[in-house]
Amino acid sequence: MKKLVHKARWVLLLGMLLPILQPGSAEAAFGPDEWLEYRLNDANNPVHQSEGETPLESKKFDTNDQIRSTPVVVGNRIFIGNHNTGDLYAYNIKTGEQLWTNQAPNWVHSEMIFHDGSLFVGFGNRFFQENGLRGTKESGVMALDADTGETLWTAKTEGEVMPTPAYHDGFVYAATGDRHLYKLNPESGEVNEKIEIGSTFSMSSPNISDGNLFVGGGAPKPYTFYSVDLETDEIAWKTEIPEVFAGLDDVPPAMDENIVVTTALEKKTLSFKEAYQQEGFFQMYQEMTKWLLNIESRIKKPDHMMYAMDKESGEILWESSLGIGDMVSNNKSGAPMIYDGKIFVGSPITKTFYAYDLKTGEQLWNFPNAVMKAPPVAADDVVYFTNKKGFVHALDTETGEEIGRKLLGGKLAPSGPIIMNDTLIVGSQDSNVYALPTEEIRNASDEYDEKLAAATDSKGGYVFFAYVLPLVVLGIVVAAVIAVVRRRNKH
Repeated sequence: MKKLVHKARWVLLLGMLLPILQPGSAEAAFGPDEWLEYRLNDANNPVHQSEGETPLESKKFDTNDQIRSTPVVVGNRIFIGNHNTGDLYAYNIKTGEQLWTNQAPNWVHSEMIFHDGSLFVGFGNRFFQENGLRGTKESGVMALDADTGETLWTAKTEGEVMPTPAYHDGFVYAATGDRHLYKLNPESGEVNEKIEIGSTFSMSSPNISDGNLFVGGGAPKPYTFYSVDLETDEIAWKTEIPEVFAGLDDVPPAMDENIVVTTALEKKTLSFKEAYQQEGFFQMYQEMTKWLLNIESRIKKPDHMMYAMDKESGEILWESSLGIGDMVSNNKSGAPMIYDGKIFVGSPITKTFYAYDLKTGEQLWNFPNAVMKAPPVAADDVVYFTNKKGFVHALDTETGEEIGRKLLGGKLAPSGPIIMNDTLIVGSQDSNVYALPTEEIRNASDEYDEKLAAATDSKGGYVFFAYVLPLVVLGIVVAAVIAVVRRRNKH
């Protein structure tokens, strides 16, 4: 009996000491255990809740340069990459302690994905080579030890790897600016396959689901969306969209319920009403005159389009225009996110945030704002989006009603926010990563000075300038001509 009691005491003591003695076990609470692709999951909605964890207190993680990739949280660590300098960081997310730093050979727009103790990050820049491939200087993928930051290997590519790589079934996949999809051995960086795709990839990070990889391609035209079978390493289907001139290669696709969603830009010749709404009545009259004289130089503007495709076949199920507006530099097309059967996306072209029905493509509501480029995040029926003015907005997912807004700082683009244990985390071009409780955003109402960029209902004004005013002027001219003729006849 005494022996049994003695053994029981040792078992109890061992059970108490094991969490302390076991390396890293206490470090695996705050975030998920793995981060295998862009924004954690197929829907591009990176939300995680650990049992017993509470939100962090508001804090900032300082770095040396702009942050344009989404921070990644695994366990108790947050991993951050810098834009121009390529600096890479690991911090303890709870204490703010910097754990290590390293540096990539070129820009970092890629997230640092995590699998089995290793990080994988792409590097490269947006500039084109003389041969038409995208990415100058060094380009490729780095693997790092997540505990120490030590470089495990570097795999060089002929074109940039600005998209976030993806891990699947024993391999790391990277879409590049040299029109190939690289299949890398995660232990050595050795190229297992170099799959020719035929399109350059800018920021369209691959999304892997059910053994297929989905990604949007750019030049050469036509811009094309691809599904690649990862068992055969061959293109399963491709959908060409000839009208697209930009953006498809910038947008990481989102998917749910066997539907793949992406966005891109098409060129649209403005109608007279659109010319009035976009440019004013003088430009509208110029366009009318050109039309009457059969002159073809009509105004063309980018039309921000969204496409929903069948995951199995690539068939376009529906497409919808978010609207027309002015062109922006870089990250020209908004990145979609799916939550609760709805697509949420911000448009840098129309400066408006939208909710769409995933299956029908019906626009449910819109929220005029400012230039926004980052994907949003949603939890507990609230969607959060960020903009270039440094604000994060919280909206009701059903109605689009604004619940709260908070000014953080810098340009919050194109790095998108994530939510870990009711803590919103987002990188900024002011070189900081901000972490704050989502409740703090919902309860804030920071002053927003910018004029809303939504197209107001100018139907009445258009009718007046397009129809009433010309008729009035014509009437005056006709009356004047008649008066002159009558005077001449009297004489």
